[in-house]
Amino acid sequence: MHILITGAAGNLGGFLSRHLLDTPHKLRLMTHRTDVGQDLQGASNVEVVQADLGDPSTLDGICAGVDCIVHFAGILFEPRPARFLPQTNIVFVQNLLDEALEEEVGKLVLISFPHVEGDTTPKRPAAGRLEAVPPSVHAQTRLQAEREILTRSKGSTMTPVILRSGTIYGRGVLMLEAARWLMQRRMLPVWRKPTWYHWLALPDFLSCVQAAIEGDHVTGIYQLGDDRPSTLQYGLDRFADHWKFPRPWRLPGWTFYFAATVVEAFALATGKPSPLHRDFIRIGMVSHVGDTTRMKKDLLPQLAYPTLEDGLSLL
Repeated sequence: MHILITGAAGNLGGFLSRHLLDTPHKLRLMTHRTDVGQDLQGASNVEVVQADLGDPSTLDGICAGVDCIVHFAGILFEPRPARFLPQTNIVFVQNLLDEALEEEVGKLVLISFPHVEGDTTPKRPAAGRLEAVPPSVHAQTRLQAEREILTRSKGSTMTPVILRSGTIYGRGVLMLEAARWLMQRRMLPVWRKPTWYHWLALPDFLSCVQAAIEGDHVTGIYQLGDDRPSTLQYGLDRFADHWKFPRPWRLPGWTFYFAATVVEAFALATGKPSPLHRDFIRIGMVSHVGDTTRMKKDLLPQLAYPTLEDGLSLL
């Protein structure tokens, strides 16, 4: 297959690109401002292209000859998410869809997350609902992107696939590496209210994406997660114990919004990226658990790391 990966220079996009290097597939890796690694640039089955999903004039031919698109690209670390997330999460997808439908691409895989259904728990897991009103701008705009793909693909030759992945962990995953760095310095707090997280080991995530690309029968919305969701607080404590670092501090929820407000204000004043903003906190405090029945049936019947404890060896 000929596969286009957007955001290939990003964290998860880079992991998927390397995961697929040893397959028979031909990869077209789309970047914007950041180059992919030298190992990818020099691979025989890789073509690197530069384009801006916010500028349709740069997208001509980007999907030509492509069988499947995997869409990761976006912007996260900017202040005022209500201003930029509609652009990166909705307009980017609309522009990519225009090109994909014109070139009659066979399949589009969107990497999403269960937060789009709002607060979900083991008793009420995310199950592919599209009518929710989630509290964060990131989830609201990603849900709109899902709707765009599912609606516009009807009557076309393109198969839509939405992968709502739980929280991915593994060595090299940026959010986990940031947690490790902060935890080592006793600088990582967590809010007191227990928040359900559905974890997924990086190798299992990559196997799911590959199965979604290759599976002729794969279509629609899939919730990705391991066999035993737990709370964020429990997971961070397990990571700390594994690394032999002190466990995170427990602080009131309002302190995280205060810290995010300060970081965002500094970013606005200096023109620098904002590694933390209030929408990050808003989405982070949403419990997310998915019904993985369809994942087990169509993508990955047997997880390599069925629980968080099994996956600690990856760290």
